[in-house]
Amino acid sequence: MVLETDQERTEHFNRMSLKFSEFYKGKTMVIPKVPINNLGSFSYWYTPGIAAVSTHISKDIESSFELTGRWNSVAILTDGTRVLGLGNVGPEAAMAVMEGKALIFNYLGGVNAVPIPIRTKTKEEFITVARALEPSFGGYNLEDIESPKCFFILEQLQKDLSIPAWHDDQLGTASIILAGLINALRVVGKKIEDSRIVLFGSGAANIAAAHLLMAAGFKASNLIIADSKGILHPEREDMDTLMLNNPWKYKLAMLTNGERREGPSEESFQGADVIISAARPGPDTIKPEWIKNMNSDPIIFALANPVPEIWPNVAKEAGARVIATGRGDFPNQINNSLIFPGVFRGVLDARSRGVNFKIMVKASYEIANFVKDPSEDRIVPTMENWELYPQVASAVARATVDEGLARRNNSTEGFYKIAREIIEENRKAYRKLVDGDIIKKLPEMD
Repeated sequence: MVLETDQERTEHFNRMSLKFSEFYKGKTMVIPKVPINNLGSFSYWYTPGIAAVSTHISKDIESSFELTGRWNSVAILTDGTRVLGLGNVGPEAAMAVMEGKALIFNYLGGVNAVPIPIRTKTKEEFITVARALEPSFGGYNLEDIESPKCFFILEQLQKDLSIPAWHDDQLGTASIILAGLINALRVVGKKIEDSRIVLFGSGAANIAAAHLLMAAGFKASNLIIADSKGILHPEREDMDTLMLNNPWKYKLAMLTNGERREGPSEESFQGADVIISAARPGPDTIKPEWIKNMNSDPIIFALANPVPEIWPNVAKEAGARVIATGRGDFPNQINNSLIFPGVFRGVLDARSRGVNFKIMVKASYEIANFVKDPSEDRIVPTMENWELYPQVASAVARATVDEGLARRNNSTEGFYKIAREIIEENRKAYRKLVDGDIIKKLPEMD
């Protein structure tokens, strides 16, 4: 089958996803990881022997990370209010995406991730559920929660919990944006401290990206945020509302846009070096003529899913030098899958209590530096570069030690050995399931 247009290819992937999902009825499963030889095995895996494990943990809560699977378990929590580019589709519909996330966690990071869509209406209800589930997990991956609710939830959970809370739409997207941007600037020969960056769209991803870019050395005065109401600046008419309802965005209005530029969002392109777009999906969201107003060798990250804000070939014709999207069927996929499996492998191996921007900057540089000779069509690795994940994990694990967040101490090399072994063993087990036809082959497409 020859798929001639970007839209035809997108529709083909949609049909495949529906057919395969109906065939497999879920992407992950839970199976025992211990030997069960006979009835006597249950005497120590369950009753009566297991009472000794419970008694031990009741006297030393931290030992739950050593005596149970908590050390390698992550909950993927969502309320389904902001799923991909689809919006509020509800927790049941969100399950399909969360299962995909769990699949990637396990395959690339060796992490046991459990998808848990929850039916909550308020941020307070969500936080209550998350607090209640904490004893079961070594970390939380928050996913697909509408803005600004997601900011409140993440901030509160990071204060309340003794395990890492990570919102992938904020922190994961920001980290891989930074990794890609580091190499894109290397390709065009521009410096971090001199580059003018436009964050086109002001949802969870770009607000987090703005904070991470500043933590990485980008000047706040060189950042401009633009949304459906235009360029963000301190005198914009909605500042009082933002101060009450979205203090994170309000803070950025005060910190960024050193020139105090005003006007509609398209005017932010004038004189920009980089556009990082996390805006409305659709190939006409960014106009080619806007790109022509940018500085020489412009960089365009069009990250909306499932359809980018401008098709890459159109951006290239308009003069863009480096173009990235969120899709794997184009070069330069800026996708969270390159960051979260390694990050969680690292925080779990270190038994970390949290994660912060310093750790994320280190993870981003680890990803960027993995690409030895970045080019216009290769600024980030791909998910096939599985060696990336233990490297990110070891850098993250060591960074949690340096930040005083780790329960376990080790060198970068020691953490690398741990991560590599876990990921390799997990991949071997999966391969045996496939080779033994225990995992069924893909069905034929009609």
